Amino acid sequence: MSISSLIPALKGNGRRRAVDEVDRLRENEVIILTNLHAAGDEIALLRNDVAVKEAEAAEERRLRGEAERRAAVAEQERNDMHAELLRLQARFGPQIAAEANANRIDVPRAIRPVDCPEDQATAPIDVRPLWAALGTEPAATADPGRVPSWAVIGADLPGGVDA
Repeated sequence: MSISSLIPALKGNGRRRAVDEVDRLRENEVIILTNLHAAGDEIALLRNDVAVKEAEAAEERRLRGEAERRAAVAEQERNDMHAELLRLQARFGPQIAAEANANRIDVPRAIRPVDCPEDQATAPIDVRPLWAALGTEPAATADPGRVPSWAVIGADLPGGVDA
């Protein structure tokens, strides 16, 4: 008597054999356990990342609080200095104006030093439109053979048009 004759489930061949199914299930179990351990490792890494990021966020909140406190102190100092400036301007403004008037430098209007070439007086630049500078009116034409009046400068042009 053999062991296979005693256990009828071990008889047969191919896909129906129980031993093959047990081996397949054990392989699946190994794969599933491997995936489970890998997932546990990944979860541990993610939890570590969360802890690090929470610590960084707490540090950022602390730094922001310090910066806001420093900004509030600086703003108060600025407001105090501005109030002091206004007080001093009101107190010494007339004295400063009197000193400026007493120590002013007057240059006669008609005299302008023009010793350097870059200091030479210039005439105002004529910035009128071209037709106004030429003394004509703006004109548009649909006839390309006709010369507009604003384009005539005063010389005889071909086609018999005179300025």
